[in-house]
Amino acid sequence: MTNVHDFSAKALSGEDVPLSDFRGKVLLVVNTASQCGFTSQYAGLEALQQQYGPRGFSVLGFPCNQFGQQEPGDAEEIRSFCSLSYNVTFPMFAKIDVNGEGAHPLYKHLKSAKAGLLGSEAIKWNFTKFLVDREGRVTERYAPTTKPEALKGDIEALLAG
Repeated sequence: MTNVHDFSAKALSGEDVPLSDFRGKVLLVVNTASQCGFTSQYAGLEALQQQYGPRGFSVLGFPCNQFGQQEPGDAEEIRSFCSLSYNVTFPMFAKIDVNGEGAHPLYKHLKSAKAGLLGSEAIKWNFTKFLVDREGRVTERYAPTTKPEALKGDIEALLAG
């Protein structure tokens, strides 16, 4: 059965990263944007990374420009923004599409594994979040409005399990 570890993605720096590198970790996969009303969630995502990273957790950020053109920058602009504005230490990947024909294969998998409201697979906006267990299975999907700190109980449960 396909899981998140079966995919790879390009890092912001351009190299291919097999997601099997994260085998054994609990993951929070998030489509991000630098000019979105939810951009301040980077702070909460980084707080989760700092709190749970030592216990086998990682946020994975995937910039996306499909919603209101809110991620117009290139890889260097995205890296600089995340570093200077939010001191992001979690892995950030190259800009991708999350919907449509050109959607990244990882996102096709995430959406089919955990549909959204009323069974819709489409990502509705930036900062949609997917929680993935240590075996690469998608366990939860959260709306963009769900603040990162609200996920602590679910993350702790997966880390303990």
